[in-house]
Amino acid sequence: MKEKKFKLIRSRLLLPLDEKIGLESRIEDGYVLTEGSLIKEAGAYTSEIGKRILREFGNELEVIGAEGSPAAEKDIPCLDGAVLPGFVKAHGHDHESPIIGIAKDEPLTEWLDHAVNVFTGFLNENWQDLEKRFGVSAHVLTYAKAKLDDIYYGITSALTHHCNFNKYHLEELVEASEKAGTKIVIAIGGQDQNYDPRILDTVEAAVKRMDDYTAEFGGRDRVWIIPGPDQVFSNSAPMVRALKEWANSHGTLFHMHSSEEPNTTAWFYSQYLTSPVELLYRVNALDGNTILAHQVNNTPIDLRILQKTGTNIVHNPLANTILGSGMPPVIEMLEMGIPVAVSTDGSGSADSQNMLAAARLASQYQKAFHQDARLLPAQQVLEMVTTVPAKMLRLNTGSLAPGKDADLILVDLRRPNLTPTRADNVVENLIWASDGSEIRWVIGNGKVLKDDYRFLTLDEEKIKREIRELSELLIDYRSSREEIKATGARQE
Repeated sequence: MKEKKFKLIRSRLLLPLDEKIGLESRIEDGYVLTEGSLIKEAGAYTSEIGKRILREFGNELEVIGAEGSPAAEKDIPCLDGAVLPGFVKAHGHDHESPIIGIAKDEPLTEWLDHAVNVFTGFLNENWQDLEKRFGVSAHVLTYAKAKLDDIYYGITSALTHHCNFNKYHLEELVEASEKAGTKIVIAIGGQDQNYDPRILDTVEAAVKRMDDYTAEFGGRDRVWIIPGPDQVFSNSAPMVRALKEWANSHGTLFHMHSSEEPNTTAWFYSQYLTSPVELLYRVNALDGNTILAHQVNNTPIDLRILQKTGTNIVHNPLANTILGSGMPPVIEMLEMGIPVAVSTDGSGSADSQNMLAAARLASQYQKAFHQDARLLPAQQVLEMVTTVPAKMLRLNTGSLAPGKDADLILVDLRRPNLTPTRADNVVENLIWASDGSEIRWVIGNGKVLKDDYRFLTLDEEKIKREIRELSELLIDYRSSREEIKATGARQE
């Protein structure tokens, strides 16, 4: 069936999150009209507007939630939902969905050795047998599941930190993202010290990988390639300097994990007599185009450096609490003018890609820790998963306004947990009452990706079946392997 050029969605509530009309604007009986991959109109719906749209676009118009082609304005349903921008995930990993729960109740470096390094090594060592079994690269299966998770939770744009063995498998990730219909910023990982020796790089190899991947994939629509050296502790100063210089010369963003776990951060200081942030500052890696994931453990000097350089921070409260890493001083960062977005991290450490749950936990923790209920209100954390990360990633999304990319979701307000929802409490209900499963429609770049809870671009049942099978094979592999001790202070 031919994709129609124009799409119209009308809903009981519309949250544009548009600075021009006010980020806190709530529109009752609102609509969004898309043309191709962009938003053409958005605002309050009237009968006259509906008639005009039908008259102007006729057979080229798809009305979301309507049965058949609308013949009259009365055929345009007002869906009982809230339309808002698609979520923007500013930090995550697309290889982790099959490893949820295989390394339990462990801190970061133990979990990396027992889960991530085992799994990515398993895929790398057994790629031929796995490809014969499934008919495609096992990496394609893994990344397809990641995109299924994203769409399920309303994520239409994501930065994927593509590190470990995954840095050798960019083609499969691009294929999965393009098939899903979402945007992806891919931070190409690298390590040259304090990590699994099977994947250590030289500076020259890491820079060449950036050149090669950019030449091959840099021109793709909705795909951006940037340097993403993995952890500060796993990359030497020359490696960080070289990749940041590459980013500067190519006009791209630069992304790293930093100061995530307290014991590892303390170990780093004991080894190098400096904090991760101070090292990054000394090699000129910090500025407004740098995005640091986590940044949980800070000194006062670190915070002043982040403030001075305009460095961006992505807070991942689900992973930070599950791995026992602690929480960054988000309130202090915001008061200092340091940009902070909220994200999920990978599924293996966060156990889901539920952006609303991440926003809720970010707020709850700060309110409780500071004993101040006024901190991080629902509106602010909603912006931290939409407009803030969109700006951080330089994407034309995160709000619903003419000329913006047509990335939007409809949250089902018919659910008991979201009843009653009104214009005055809709944002609070999204953050405090939603469980994340109520996302009924997802539109990415003007294409319907999820239609009344049904996935249109991905085969849900096939992906889930294959991931279950792959997971069983991983458990068998893991039980027969010697323990890996290669990350940070765990090195043998």
